[in-house]
Amino acid sequence: MSFLPSKCSDELREMSLRLGVSRLGIAPVHDVDSAEVARYNGWIAAGCHGEMQYLDRYHDLRLNPCGLLPEARSVIVCAFNYYPAVRQRDGVPQFAYYSYGKDYHEVVRERLSALAGYIVGRYGGETRVCVDTAPLPERYWAVEAGLGFRGLNSQLIIPGLGSYFFLGEILTAVNFAPDKRYDGDCGSCGACVRACPGKAISDGEIDARRCLSYLTIEYRGETLPEGVCLGNHLYGCDVCQQVCPHNRGCHPTEIAEFTPSGEFLDLDRSALSGLTPEKFNALFRHSAVKRTKLKGLMRNLKYLD
Repeated sequence: MSFLPSKCSDELREMSLRLGVSRLGIAPVHDVDSAEVARYNGWIAAGCHGEMQYLDRYHDLRLNPCGLLPEARSVIVCAFNYYPAVRQRDGVPQFAYYSYGKDYHEVVRERLSALAGYIVGRYGGETRVCVDTAPLPERYWAVEAGLGFRGLNSQLIIPGLGSYFFLGEILTAVNFAPDKRYDGDCGSCGACVRACPGKAISDGEIDARRCLSYLTIEYRGETLPEGVCLGNHLYGCDVCQQVCPHNRGCHPTEIAEFTPSGEFLDLDRSALSGLTPEKFNALFRHSAVKRTKLKGLMRNLKYLD
């Protein structure tokens, strides 16, 4: 297989920097290796995905990106920093950092679409942009593209930068010069395993049924399972990332859309309790928080310490 000269990959990286990409990696399209397929299927078989039935669909498409774009020859993986420069006050109900600003699906897709347009205009060929919703094992491809490694908490860890990143991919028919797969792991650290409030982390896997992020966002029950303790986590949970040594000295994002509004930062228990459907929609219309809906947020509020 012949690739475009490496300078073309360098041009792509230069363009991506203008679009707010912190790190870009390229992997040649191939079948997902059998060990990863077995790991994922075992995770599903154990029921660790909880009620997220969409994760148990389209298994055939997960095996090779060509299932999503038949002409695909390269997988371009981009990481966007979302670590906030300003954070909520201690003591108020906490939202996960990723939900502070505008919904990342909108922000990342818009920027990757611009990068995909650059690729088509410069090199031709078909492209497809994927942001979290396509059946593409994005952390697997991030490792294949040399961005970093999959941590014990299942997050992608980019050495020197940390894990507070959104991932997005561009499948392209262009054979870009690939990066070397990253080989690394967490070693014997285990800080996230010990700190996880729900004790959801084991052997590098997350049991969603115990994870506070799943329980406060994806779980649709009228009440939370017996014995669940949310502490002060209203929407999502960042504990496994907050204790991770790789996240020491994180640099705040420069992407303006991820900056929280003053109204959001002012939310306390009283303000949250008084949210009406109209206020909720106005505040979270372009936020990831809309996924849990007002009903879910009010349910969670009842379980806080």
